[in-house]
Amino acid sequence: MAEIRLKRHLRGGDLVIVALIALYLAATGLWPMLRLLIEALAPGPQGETFGLAREVLESPAFLKAFRNTVTVSAGSVLVSAGLGMALAYASGLMRLPGQVALGFLALSPLLIPSQIMALAWIQLVGSSSPLLGPLGLAPAAGQPNPLYSGAGIAWLLGIEHMPLVFLAVRASLIAIPGDLIEAARISGASGARITGRIILPLTLPAAAAGAILAFASAVGNFGVPALLGIPGRFPMLTTLIYQRLNGFGPGVIGKVAVMALVLVVLAGAALALRNLFQRRFGVPLPAGKGFEGSAQSHLRWPVAVAAWLIVALLAILPMIALGVTALSPAIGVRFALETATLENLRAALANPAIRRAFANSLMLSLAAAGFSALVAIGLAWFAVVGKSRFARGLNLVADAPFVVPGTVLALAMILVYLPPLPLIGSIYGTAAILLIAYLGRFLPLVLRPVEAAMRAMDPSLDEAARIHGAQSLRRILRIAGPMVAPSALAGAMLIVLTAINELTVSALLWSAGHETVGVMIFSLQYEGNSTGAAALSVISVALVAVLALVTDLAGRRLPPGTLPWRAR
Repeated sequence: MAEIRLKRHLRGGDLVIVALIALYLAATGLWPMLRLLIEALAPGPQGETFGLAREVLESPAFLKAFRNTVTVSAGSVLVSAGLGMALAYASGLMRLPGQVALGFLALSPLLIPSQIMALAWIQLVGSSSPLLGPLGLAPAAGQPNPLYSGAGIAWLLGIEHMPLVFLAVRASLIAIPGDLIEAARISGASGARITGRIILPLTLPAAAAGAILAFASAVGNFGVPALLGIPGRFPMLTTLIYQRLNGFGPGVIGKVAVMALVLVVLAGAALALRNLFQRRFGVPLPAGKGFEGSAQSHLRWPVAVAAWLIVALLAILPMIALGVTALSPAIGVRFALETATLENLRAALANPAIRRAFANSLMLSLAAAGFSALVAIGLAWFAVVGKSRFARGLNLVADAPFVVPGTVLALAMILVYLPPLPLIGSIYGTAAILLIAYLGRFLPLVLRPVEAAMRAMDPSLDEAARIHGAQSLRRILRIAGPMVAPSALAGAMLIVLTAINELTVSALLWSAGHETVGVMIFSLQYEGNSTGAAALSVISVALVAVLALVTDLAGRRLPPGTLPWRAR
């Protein structure tokens, strides 16, 4: 019956296009995750129901990693909420000097890969710190780095996911009608009263939703726990999955699938709670010109100084420490102009594996961006303009590979693409499996901006073309495509910025000859080559900065909000 209803709604070429999109989504995420679910719920060795799951869930190693994951993720939320709300209110309530740059730096933890950020903080607060050492604030030589602990992991996870709270609060601030604030001022309300009676009640639900999303993201993070938790012997679920697969191979894939399913349940419960919270406490606001902040407050400059100090601590100082380490001849050698050297950068650029990793990462990220943009335009058109119920359903489930932890998606890919497939055989150990995972993982980054642009289109244009007999594909190519192309391009650039240093998915899927930049940074640090890892990180961050600058220049002609750091 479902097939008959689908054929009634979509005919001829439309049905073929939507079916191809459905196959694409199935191959890049939905089918592997369904396979993972089946594997995790398999019976035990004696045929007992859910025997494999019960064996794993009762093991001491799992229980310890589970406790660590939940407590550290909850602790990181406190950091994310505190920092994100402070920066969002500071930049949203007042028009601060350098507003765009401040917003970009506040979002930089999302653009800088977690393994690079962890590496930068390791250099900043370690015993060989090039910044704290001269001030006498660094730990004594031989003492363990304080970040190699649960508190250290929670601190860095909190910083990395702080932009999720920042974005949520700032978006809710912009949505507050400017007329509402102006009416309160004309009525004689003070700034403190307006903040306490209007702004805080309208924005706190968004802050809570952002904090819950930060928890879901922290649960699935791999880069920070890998660089801090493995040397500190502080296991979390993502690192336990990685260590079990690396140590025992595909023979334990059923057991790690159970752990991956627990991560999905944790993240899914958090997202369900977030949706419930938004429906229960969200306040609908009338459309109109949004609140733009005050430019005349006497607190403007003190708040600006405090905000810039926070972003300097979070985003600038760790990068300086990383850069100084990259220019140092060895860890422990005091940095000075006389000892500074470019040898680490030269060695990194001369390393064939690193050069191959850059080529692989660029190829994968560009291919993922291109394919995702094309699929996003087609899917968004059928969901929004074509009003296909089936396409709207596909549009909803397209978020699934992005929402689940990257470790889970990688494990699901192994389950499906490790066994030989008809005609093509096994693709595990090739670049193809990395590309398939990237296609599923990053599609929502371009699908959501394209969907928003599609909803903003004048429907009369498509209606006129339809009346004149133009088929769906022609209307997509001639009308909708050119109109949403800027948003598709911006989304594609966000995919490149995110994918070029990806680690969480790649750590389980890479193979010799198919290294990626994120994997190489993690490997160098894991082997003890901290200066080499810092040099590669500096090169990678410089590349991302150039790409971000190009994106920003192109994004100045886009509608506000298309790029996350240009919300107004």
